[in-house]
Amino acid sequence: MFSLRPLGLATPRLSPVAAWSARFIQHQATRSKLPPLVFTFDIDGVLLRGPHLIPAAKSALNMLNGANPLGVKIPFILLTNGGGVDEEARRRKLSSELGVELESNQILQAHTILKSVAHKYANQHVLVLGGRNDVIRKVAEGYGFKHAYTTLDVLAWKPEAWPFHDLSPEERASTKPVDFSHTPISAVFVLHDPRNWSLDIQILVDVIRSRGIIGGPYLDSPAPGGDQALPENTLKHGSSNAPMARGLERKPIDLVFCNPDLLWKSDFPQVRIGQGAFREAFQAVYQAVTGTTYPYVQYGKPTRETYRYAEDVLKDRLEELHGGRLEKMLNVYMVGDNPESDIAGANGAGWPSILVRTGVYDPAHGEPTHKPTYIAEDVEEAVAWAIRREMKDM
Repeated sequence: MFSLRPLGLATPRLSPVAAWSARFIQHQATRSKLPPLVFTFDIDGVLLRGPHLIPAAKSALNMLNGANPLGVKIPFILLTNGGGVDEEARRRKLSSELGVELESNQILQAHTILKSVAHKYANQHVLVLGGRNDVIRKVAEGYGFKHAYTTLDVLAWKPEAWPFHDLSPEERASTKPVDFSHTPISAVFVLHDPRNWSLDIQILVDVIRSRGIIGGPYLDSPAPGGDQALPENTLKHGSSNAPMARGLERKPIDLVFCNPDLLWKSDFPQVRIGQGAFREAFQAVYQAVTGTTYPYVQYGKPTRETYRYAEDVLKDRLEELHGGRLEKMLNVYMVGDNPESDIAGANGAGWPSILVRTGVYDPAHGEPTHKPTYIAEDVEEAVAWAIRREMKDM
């Protein structure tokens, strides 16, 4: 079972919780080892703003630790479109920032879902984008990708592939020696926000247009002698009729993005652009040079795949805490600050959704684009409201 270190006295705003507790029939809380609800929290803009703890988060975590009318600890996970490190590293950092002792299986980053598909690519060569140096490569290898490469590897192999960036000593030390002319790439995974957009877009275009051979001929261009470009429908994923081109038959490249967020909230006064902006930039360049956009798979909030994966993780965690199989999934409350990702995803998954005003959402700009079940000032109010709502049905 997860544990939380004591966080001190609750704020005066918890007085309503004490009042509910006095009215609550205690035996109802002890019918099961589990409460009637669980939580999924976004991190940035809900619990943290940059590296700083949002004050209301302390009281919310106290309630989850048992200072609630139910008198029991309430399980929760953290679901974020952030990433860039492995889950254990993120656990250590978040435990320090939040003042709680988390477990690795409570943290779902944008790219954690790749654990569920890594077996399909375990023995294939893949390109991984995002983050600094080879940190993302190590994350991918930890998930089960045995042959993961970075665009820095490409640049170390052939600096002329993008002559506008000179590798630093630190970057060069992070590269793997590889001859990409004999290393066909079958898929590209954008795990985290790229640091060098121009380099990554150029290599991504090379990989896709050459069907995996970096530096090889573009197979969507007319060949010498007047051959026509490949039909557009042969670029779709899973195509079974990928045509012969210059004597080589290769499948289209799988392209996967892990975070669709166009905007996100840091401790900077204005919202920042995210991985979704990189995807848009790539597609704009690709369309400019080919006349069409490229099909891709999208993970991360608000995609149904990510919320389904999160629910599976929650169920496994609850069964571990419960000590047996769950007959029925508990009500999962999503608490987030972004209507486009947190609220849209929760609504699509059929979860009650709570929008807080401490992050991306700004009521001055009008009603949220996706209507939440409830709008709260902060995460403390969100948790208290959800508990009160569940008590009405007990």
